[in-house]
Amino acid sequence: MVLQNALRDPLGLVALAALVPLAVLYLVRPDPRELALPTLEFLSEDEDEGGSNPVLRRFNRDILFLVQALVIALVALALASPYVTDTAPRSPDETVVVLDASASMGTETGDGTRFERARRAARADVDGPTTVVVAGGGPRRLVREGGPETARRAIGDLGVTQAPGDLRRAISMAARGAQEGTHVAVYSDFAGGEGWRSAVEAARATGATVDLRQFDGGSEDNVGFVDRSVDDGRATLRVRNLGAEPATRTVELADQRRRVELEPGDVRSVTFDVPAGGGTATLSPGDSLPADDRVPVGAPGDESVDVLLLTNGDERYLRTALAVADGVSLTVERPPAAVSGDYDVVVFGNVTPDEVLDGTLATARETVADGGGVAVLAQRETGSVGYGDLLAVETGDVADEPRVDDVERHRLTDGVDFPAPEAALGGSPRDARTHVTLDDGTPLLATATRGDGRVLYLGYLANDTSFREGYRYPVFWKRAVYHLADRPRTAELNRETGATLTAGNDTEIGRPGGEAVTGAADLDRVGFYEVGGDRVGAALLDRRESNATAPDASEVADAGDERERTRTVERDLTPAVAAAAVLVVLAELVVLRRRGDL
Repeated sequence: MVLQNALRDPLGLVALAALVPLAVLYLVRPDPRELALPTLEFLSEDEDEGGSNPVLRRFNRDILFLVQALVIALVALALASPYVTDTAPRSPDETVVVLDASASMGTETGDGTRFERARRAARADVDGPTTVVVAGGGPRRLVREGGPETARRAIGDLGVTQAPGDLRRAISMAARGAQEGTHVAVYSDFAGGEGWRSAVEAARATGATVDLRQFDGGSEDNVGFVDRSVDDGRATLRVRNLGAEPATRTVELADQRRRVELEPGDVRSVTFDVPAGGGTATLSPGDSLPADDRVPVGAPGDESVDVLLLTNGDERYLRTALAVADGVSLTVERPPAAVSGDYDVVVFGNVTPDEVLDGTLATARETVADGGGVAVLAQRETGSVGYGDLLAVETGDVADEPRVDDVERHRLTDGVDFPAPEAALGGSPRDARTHVTLDDGTPLLATATRGDGRVLYLGYLANDTSFREGYRYPVFWKRAVYHLADRPRTAELNRETGATLTAGNDTEIGRPGGEAVTGAADLDRVGFYEVGGDRVGAALLDRRESNATAPDASEVADAGDERERTRTVERDLTPAVAAAAVLVVLAELVVLRRRGDL
């Protein structure tokens, strides 16, 4: 076992057997003959008093035996292929750079941002085939096994986002398919949670080496917005002190201002009126992480949706549902009253057919033509009113006790319970989209477009349903009014960074800073995104990402660094031993030369 740990081929030592004939040759070699020289007889002969072994004395007398024995030993050792083990730096087959571009990496440190320092380090370390994975928003692979210049150029063009990052998923993406010899280099502040630790362990388990480079600092004063809710024209903003010292901040929105004092870990809420079209709430003074020091608050540009309700009945449930909807200005008229003026939405509910004037129907059609909407509630005489193309369905006979068969997932139906009616007006869609269908195929809720406007049909008969008595009835009508008026819901105008804003394939989306994209935009910057005349506010509202105080990653980095950065190698000593044998042979020739044997 000892020989196997030092020799690749121990059988080569069999060559040492050549020492036996060499020794025999020296033992049987005749002694030199003694000749009497008269001129030297007067010299006295020294007696041997040493008592040493004459055989060993023969070997000691002849240095050539020792030299030749050494040559044989070296040759035998060379044939056995000796080696020693050593450590050497790993030469990775591929390098995968994971660069954290999440919002916390935008923290100012006094020497640039964390991201700028990490980017410089990553570019300097690139050498050989490199894959680049970015964590910021959704993790993505920027370069796949590109050359050094390609990787450096891609890293240099990259900017920090103002969105949360998922470092765990980015490391997992980098390690996917990794094999022995792959080197994963992570450049991050390691803020935003500790899920990345398990991803590092999993990557190392595949045989990949993982090198962690931490870039922190600048997080001593850390206060930011962590939540935003907008409803009924009011915005509630939550501010948290994520630092270690008490802090005082002034929160502003438009001309409204509130001062808050926060102990470490404290959260304070402030509520403001939202101006028409929205605005941006700010914290002052700011801190080293600017991304969470401001929150865009989106709101419709128009102050209200003007709704006209036409009814000859009581309709107190419908009237109340429309009146309590925030942002709705309601006008109620009883046919045959003459109707004039501009409205965003016209609603017909339980009208007397003979009393609906042609002028009223013309006003409704003008509303649709101008980009507004019309809603028609079913009644037994619906076909006699003369709605024409304002109806989304072709009406038929009344069906008793139908069942609700299908409810489509839609902004009008989400979270709303549609009970089976006692009776419903039958019919079929007229170039319409059916959202709620009865078991006989009759549309209970359908919508359609008419030019630039929209129409809606609700098939419940007023006195044959419990739908209007449900607590979600006002919610449904608020959504219906905003749909018909083509107004986005408040929630649609207030988003978080890290999401994606989608629009039509040919719709242009203006991003903060002035640039524009078509179809879809990643919400990776805090600010307003312009789409279809609306302003959508995107804010960083992530408590973990706002907490720029990062845990120390050195413990995880040191856990396998030495093993990961070096590898055990075998140093072959055969050339050195062979060279030593050659040198000994040359020494033998020198001895022979000096003795005069050559």
